[in-house]
Amino acid sequence: MEFNPVYIGLGLLVAVVLIYAIILYNQLVSIKHAVSQAWANIDVLLRQRHEELPKLVDTCQRYMQHEQETLEKVVQARGAVSQARQQGDVKGLGQAETMLRAGLGQLFAVVENYPDLKANESFQHLQSRISGLENGIADRRELYNAAVNINNVRIEQFPDVIIARAFNFVSAELLQFTDEEKADVNIRALFS
Repeated sequence: MEFNPVYIGLGLLVAVVLIYAIILYNQLVSIKHAVSQAWANIDVLLRQRHEELPKLVDTCQRYMQHEQETLEKVVQARGAVSQARQQGDVKGLGQAETMLRAGLGQLFAVVENYPDLKANESFQHLQSRISGLENGIADRRELYNAAVNINNVRIEQFPDVIIARAFNFVSAELLQFTDEEKADVNIRALFS
């Protein structure tokens, strides 16, 4: 039995293409799971903050009898963040986060008018904890968006796009906050 060199060459070419396709597929799977992991990391911090906010509002309510509107904004925004998080609605989460961060900024500014509250050890601990969680969320949001960007670029690049379309890899949505969230806070307006 004699082997034709054309068939051997063709067989080797098919084997190389198949191995390359498997490698691309595995890389795309890895990237997809990196996006999921980055989202899960944000979710952990959002849950922790979700649990801390009622404690903060409760502590503030004892001191701030005339600031119910500010406290209600924080509570409503907390609910919106929770709902968006549970639904996996990245766009809705970005909008709800903007509302919550604005409400917290206003709450922390109003606290300046309540020296007893500001000096309260429980309030200081909760404020510090929530500020730390906010920083963690910002850091993890950056990592999530980087993972989403890598995913979205790879599934559009050639030859990855062929494998991505064949196996229904989809683009992910960036977690973005509105321009209002990114703008400098007008402290003077918060006190008027």
